[in-house]
This record gives sequence, C-alpha cells and structure tokens, in this order.
Amino acid sequence: MLVSRWGNSLGVRLPRALVKALGLKAGDELEVVSATPTLIAVAKDDSRVQAIDRMRARAWPIPDGYSFDRDENNAR
Repeated sequence: MLVSRWGNSLGVRLPRALVKALGLKAGDELEVVSATPTLIAVAKDDSRVQAIDRMRARAWPIPDGYSFDRDENNAR
C-alpha cells in the first residue's frame, strides 16, 4: 500500500480484498490492534454500533397521547 498525503494528514488506500474480508464501507472506523516498525494489525471497530444497539435495547415505549412542546419545556 502506498502512503499518500491528504491535507495535513497521511493516509493509505485499502485493497479491495481487505475491504471485502473486513466487511468495510465508507465511514467505518478501524482500530490499530498492534503495531511494530514493520507490521500494523487493524480490526474493524464496532463499538459505536454496539453502543447504539444497547441504547435501542433500553428504550422505553412512548405513552399514547404523549406530545413534546419544546417551548414549554424550555420556558424559564
């Protein structure tokens, strides 16, 4: 892989085979699992997706007839 300059940062383009093997898409995050001067190991970071799933699992149902009035709730 070739290291390229992107603005003030450096970046690499991932080979299609690696993208497919890790199931990556634009916007996914990678975590550096280990690194040596000659080898970098990465893994797909699913912590954000897992956090969203945990929040959805704890969601309380909204009562029938509930309405939210932003102005009323922000009145001082």
